[in-house]
Amino acid sequence: MDKLRLLQTRKKKILEAGKGVREDISRLIDEDSFVELSAFSFSKNDFYGEEAEGEGVVTGFATLEGYPFYIVAQNGACLSGGVSKANCEKIAKCLNQAEKTSTPVIYMLSSLGVQIGEGVNVLEGIATLILKASQMKGTVPQYLIVNGEVYGQIAVLAGICDFTFFIDKKSILAANSPLVISAQSGVNIPKAEVGGVSGLDRANLVSFSVKDISEVKTKILKINNILSSAVLDSGELNSAIPALDKKCDTKAILSIFDKDSMLEIGGVCSPEVKCVLARIGGISVAAVVFDGEDGVKLTAQNVRKLKDFAEFACCYSLPYVTLVNTLGISPDLSVNNSLVIKELGEYVSILDCIDAAKISVVYGKAIGLGYTIFAAKSMGYDYTYAFANSKIALFDSLQGAEIEFAEEKKADKAKLADRYADENSDPVNAAKGGYIDNIIQPSFVKQYLIASLQMLLK
Repeated sequence: MDKLRLLQTRKKKILEAGKGVREDISRLIDEDSFVELSAFSFSKNDFYGEEAEGEGVVTGFATLEGYPFYIVAQNGACLSGGVSKANCEKIAKCLNQAEKTSTPVIYMLSSLGVQIGEGVNVLEGIATLILKASQMKGTVPQYLIVNGEVYGQIAVLAGICDFTFFIDKKSILAANSPLVISAQSGVNIPKAEVGGVSGLDRANLVSFSVKDISEVKTKILKINNILSSAVLDSGELNSAIPALDKKCDTKAILSIFDKDSMLEIGGVCSPEVKCVLARIGGISVAAVVFDGEDGVKLTAQNVRKLKDFAEFACCYSLPYVTLVNTLGISPDLSVNNSLVIKELGEYVSILDCIDAAKISVVYGKAIGLGYTIFAAKSMGYDYTYAFANSKIALFDSLQGAEIEFAEEKKADKAKLADRYADENSDPVNAAKGGYIDNIIQPSFVKQYLIASLQMLLK
């Protein structure tokens, strides 16, 4: 038997079976850089009576602009991308190599569920895979591309990975079939409204909504640059932002980040709280920006988003910068009867574990719990700054006035609010107690941040 000819025949069969997914991989990586692993894995599915070429998944390693990555790509054309025990074991084998070499992993998932007929065997395989991915969390960056429809237990990977990408008009993610979810919910809606970007706007699973895989590549490289190169020479030490002296809105605040360095994570969920990876004066940071003209009210959902982001910053030792404009917990019945207090308690625990620099800037309001958790010196912030026109107080103006001056029943409430603001919410009061390191002119905030970050670099 001609072994070389047999090898070529087998290779042709493998390449043909995974043609679509291999094309997707080629769009993501540097040309001719992909080295496939376990290519000749085949298992027989007794239910379908056919073989799963390559176990229905392509694994290997490649480079993106010279940076090494491991690749895991499910082949949706093989048994509908059905997950099997052998499929999971092949992925886990790739993850073991990634962990050993501390190399980031990119998953490209496309699966309609488990392979029928495997029974409990496939459940054991999924458990092996999920556990391994979880063990790598916080030590090796994991990126997940929802490269089509992803249903069933494999969707749990989206809750483990650091970043999840949804491609326009293509990506659907759901724990069960959207048809089943719709039927059980008593509605008849398109699958995109169940597991697409719009259907998951409260799940905090959509890190990025992108047009195509080339945009995925751009964002992965941007993140990789921030995580792998902690400090770059940006030459922006003396950068002032005059617009902040005129109006301290979110658009102006976001200009503190170096040009073209900013990436907002998870903007679909709780957009009033922006979680940002960026550079300030060339230094990589994880930053939280509270985006609300009158101050952001805390809920279980937006605090959970903050908690996940703080955990990421902690794992990768990123300096943590908080730009504060918040009023504390929303005084709402449904919010009160939610996990908001539990989530805040866990957020504080994670915040305490961040070993890198922690800096807080009150650019708007820091009222009550909004000050205690996000700006208080006793919360462990290395430096706390406040804009000269910011407000720091126990209560927001009107509420505080009504309590503080309750005996003055005939007084005008608006005038009381103004009086309370003047007498109690001026940041100078906090600075007098040593709780604010400096009250600053807004336009110079970037210089203060750069100087502070440089002093705290480890």
